[in-house]
Amino acid sequence: MNHDTRQPGSVGQATMNLGGILTRHARYRGNHPALVASGQTLTYRELNSYVNRLANALLGAGLKKGDKFATVLPNCLELMACYWAAAKTGMVIVPLSTLLQANGLQTLLRDSDTRLVLGDPNFADVFGRIRSQLPLIETAVLVGDEPAFGMVPFERFVADAPASEPPDPQLACDDVFNIMYSSGTTGLPKGIVHTHFVRAMYCTLFAHAWRMTPESVVLHAGAIVFNGAMLDLMPWMFVGGTYILHDSFKAERVIEDIARYKVTHVVMVPAQIIAILHSPAYDPQKLMSLEMIHNVGAPLHVEHKKILNDTLPGRFYELYGLTEGFITILDKHDSVRKLGSVGCPPAFFEIRILRPDGSECAPGEVGEICGRGPILMPGYYKQPALTDRAIVNGLLHSGDAGYLDEDGYLFLVDRLKDMIISGGVNVYPRDIEEVIIQHADVREVAVFGAADEKWGEVPIAAVVPKAGATIDSQELIAWTNARVDAKFQRIQDVVIYDEFPRNVAGKTLKREMRAAYSERRRAAG
Repeated sequence: MNHDTRQPGSVGQATMNLGGILTRHARYRGNHPALVASGQTLTYRELNSYVNRLANALLGAGLKKGDKFATVLPNCLELMACYWAAAKTGMVIVPLSTLLQANGLQTLLRDSDTRLVLGDPNFADVFGRIRSQLPLIETAVLVGDEPAFGMVPFERFVADAPASEPPDPQLACDDVFNIMYSSGTTGLPKGIVHTHFVRAMYCTLFAHAWRMTPESVVLHAGAIVFNGAMLDLMPWMFVGGTYILHDSFKAERVIEDIARYKVTHVVMVPAQIIAILHSPAYDPQKLMSLEMIHNVGAPLHVEHKKILNDTLPGRFYELYGLTEGFITILDKHDSVRKLGSVGCPPAFFEIRILRPDGSECAPGEVGEICGRGPILMPGYYKQPALTDRAIVNGLLHSGDAGYLDEDGYLFLVDRLKDMIISGGVNVYPRDIEEVIIQHADVREVAVFGAADEKWGEVPIAAVVPKAGATIDSQELIAWTNARVDAKFQRIQDVVIYDEFPRNVAGKTLKREMRAAYSERRRAAG
């Protein structure tokens, strides 16, 4: 009898190394354009050589499989190369936001056990102040022209490294690829661990879901340190398409490059989609090459979905998900039929809507969204207690409220922590937002709760006016309160913003709005 005695990490499992995908493309489709970034266009052969130099430089700096290195970089060629250098070597990449302050960076660099860091010139001054508190970091690399605070310039760091393939690290499915920290910066750090297997599932599952092919052209203008970027970055590499990486988001440039490069796939957060729809340059004819307009991060309000489905039909996708590893997908063929839904779980995923006692909700009944699937994290880095609270009996508990319709499609109601309890009644901000966004002068809206002596909490609406529009707060309050479904949904005040505060992932920070509103009320007496 023939028994397979191979152990994890043997030749039979070494192909789980994500870096092998790039190596394969360099060999079999080496002249195909792979990446447009930092003013350069690289073929797969050129990108592979660039990544190999970085991978060999990291090995030459003394790092080995399992060691952590961090990036504090904006979108650039070097940051993209870091992901695939980690894949080829078995090192663990820790991508950090350039918006973090010194204390936040110090906390995350220490928590992640980072040994080497790559940062841009804006990071250099910060690093000079916190380096003495980071004894594990042996090398700091500056992605810039001039050395600073003992940081080694990137070109010098890779100068003597060969472009040949680094040694095979003999990776198994459960070897760690990255630690991604949740976008919040308060409380205990939550480093979300993703293995090579999890990221391989991102490659295959999303390539299939988005109908990507080797001829696909992807454009990404959001920060690729945000996990939402992996929704197109991993399947792009898997199929061997072309990836256009913008250094930052500008609506007009996105529109221009979609037309220029005949882009087929884009992934954006709601604020970016809204900016494009309201740009003077918006013209559906310029975007006709698109096969996918994908919303992630938070559900797009129905009013904006209708515009997309009317002007660019058959292209809108939406994903509800957690970086920790559960998703539903609204397919482009369901985007009109199930307009208010965030889709259904893909193959191999399971979803349940649970009551507080753990029992399962009936169709149409609101409860906590829970689920599992092949992209579920093994846990939070060095936080077993937090992991045990998030994953209970194998199910990831989202902290989000929602319900399933009779067909099993998920309708997201709101974050449980954003729910307003007014006079003992649960008030979901999203229900009110869907009304306010229909006002002719409102571009964006966010509803949050404020303390109230009589009702406990009352809804407050924050709005961003459309370009050239002026919003009268009292008029908007009256307009909204005449249209909401119930008295407890009536808003009590309106706050007008030029732009909403957002985190690096582009998500609206309601907590900051809530805190600022409370402070204004206290100051006013």
